Amino acid sequence: MTMVRYRRRRPVALALLAPFAMAIAALAPAAAPASAATRVIELVTPAGFRVWMVREASIPIVSVEIAFRGGSELDPPGKEGLSRMAAALMDEGAGEYDGLAFQRRLEEFSVSLSFSAERDTFRVSLRTLSENRDEAFRLLGVALGAPRFEASAVERIRGQLLADVSRRNEDSDFIAAKTWYAKAFPEHPYGRSSRGEPETIRAITVADLHAFAAARFARGEVMIGAVGDIEPAALGALIDRSLAALPPPAAATAVAVADVSVRTPGSLTVIRRKSPQSRVFLGLPGVKRSDPDYYAAYVMNYVLGGGGFTSRLYQEVREKRGLAYSVYSYLTTFRHAGLVMGGFATVNDRVAEALNLYKQEIARLAADGISEAELTDAKTYLTGSFPLRLDSNAKIAGNLLGMQVEGLGIDFLDKRNDYINAVTIADVRRVASRILKLDDMTVVVVGDPQGLAP
Repeated sequence: MTMVRYRRRRPVALALLAPFAMAIAALAPAAAPASAATRVIELVTPAGFRVWMVREASIPIVSVEIAFRGGSELDPPGKEGLSRMAAALMDEGAGEYDGLAFQRRLEEFSVSLSFSAERDTFRVSLRTLSENRDEAFRLLGVALGAPRFEASAVERIRGQLLADVSRRNEDSDFIAAKTWYAKAFPEHPYGRSSRGEPETIRAITVADLHAFAAARFARGEVMIGAVGDIEPAALGALIDRSLAALPPPAAATAVAVADVSVRTPGSLTVIRRKSPQSRVFLGLPGVKRSDPDYYAAYVMNYVLGGGGFTSRLYQEVREKRGLAYSVYSYLTTFRHAGLVMGGFATVNDRVAEALNLYKQEIARLAADGISEAELTDAKTYLTGSFPLRLDSNAKIAGNLLGMQVEGLGIDFLDKRNDYINAVTIADVRRVASRILKLDDMTVVVVGDPQGLAP
């Protein structure tokens, strides 16, 4: 699933950009999946942290991606938005530094440090010049180990979050997505807004934020990916210096979140708003990342609506009939659920027609599968484009972390394209007939569609 960050990344000094840009050409060949995989090292630090790393000495930058288990899914009922508020406050003062002093310190050493809350994880991104790595990792440790959550900063960030939620609650895309998740997961944390509502954001206290940090930033819950100009032993020492003081997992982090599937049968919800267009957001049960059918579903989705100009949905809905500027489908894999999602926007008097076409393409794929030519095209694109995900230190570090979050093997980069190439016509037909069931589709329409009623 694609990551959304609330906090901006602090810019690395302009002096970093020239050597980084010149080195990209040299890095790209080395970043092909097979060669990258052979360079992946599993490092266990003296303090016991497990790190997947790639040493890349050609660029004097170190990139580190960290994830703690448990994201907004663990926000207490009535305190939705807690994880996001904490993420927005992590660089607003820590240890001996107030907010301004901490940010000045980051800028002085050209350190990029950002925090984000997702559904299933809380993430940290660190990027630093190799020569400044000692101070960068020290500041990381201070931020994680002693966030200040000063009242003035909390109120300022609270105001920003309230403004953000207020703005989004007037946005048709946001309304559609939020309503869809509430309909699909009515009894599960995934059904609650990860951004929170005005009343839940106002309810969050300084004590809640300190309790969040004490419970979530625990040693047993952390995963780390790193890439850069650093020896494994030196990286291990810096990781220990930053994280060794973290406590063992607290009881709060052990809150059980059950696996869940989309509520079935599906439903159609229309939220009436005066607008020349309607926004359609839809989805149905899919497969989790660990499902043996995942790669077949991945290829299937490319043909259905994930392949841009070549996808069936694009050809039928846009190219042949001009019903929508953009129409798409995608897979979402949460830790506790797998989804097939999609959507489009179109003028009100053609919503019903476009939705019927969307459903027809799903039904056709479920019944007939895909052609040999479509299978070949999908494999060619999905394998050929993969190196673009590995053309920088930061991207490789993100992949190394994602592999751990998803429970993939350390040799995944080497094997990933083989998994896709192994998919057959029969595999795609099997998974399509298994998950593309129109009766299970939940649809939310925001606008003033004609000829369409729940």
